[in-house]
Amino acid sequence: MTSSEPFPLSEPALVGSRLPSRLRSRNDVEFRKFYDEAADGVFRALALALNDADLAQEATNEAMIRVFQKWRRVRQYDSPAGWAYRVGLNWARGQLRKTKRELLTDQPRLAGTKLSTVESIGEIAPQTDLRRALAELGLDARSVVVLRYLLGWSTAETAAALGVAEGTVKSRLSRALADLETALKDRHE
Repeated sequence: MTSSEPFPLSEPALVGSRLPSRLRSRNDVEFRKFYDEAADGVFRALALALNDADLAQEATNEAMIRVFQKWRRVRQYDSPAGWAYRVGLNWARGQLRKTKRELLTDQPRLAGTKLSTVESIGEIAPQTDLRRALAELGLDARSVVVLRYLLGWSTAETAAALGVAEGTVKSRLSRALADLETALKDRHE
């Protein structure tokens, strides 16, 4: 799914093709409420973390479908949105590994596709210097920054979403902020 338009901020273009068109049960209605409240935030966080709006959109779709399929269990989690983010991030990492393998074995299935572009996060992180500095961080560091500052999640929520210890979140965040500060300072000098 490729688009030259910036990805939407108010209404993500998520495709619920594998979701039922009419939600009947109480679980379905609860899921729809969760989806309406969480999908945009999960999408934005993945778009920034992955630095690829199209991949983030696909990852969010996949995550929401999996949340729906396991809603009875997932709704009981402390942070269903955190679980959705983690599922989306893991799915996207798998796609990136698959793409890398294909490129290494000379299978040109994705010829011409941009796998990473700084401009894809322009609507979410409008300052060009910040956007570029954020794009230079590794995926793990970007994920922590995005979850803590874009979504405003606590250290515990971020740790749970990423499947790491709270101390790991704190150390990644500290290093990421130092790297961002250095990158922004270098750009302004």
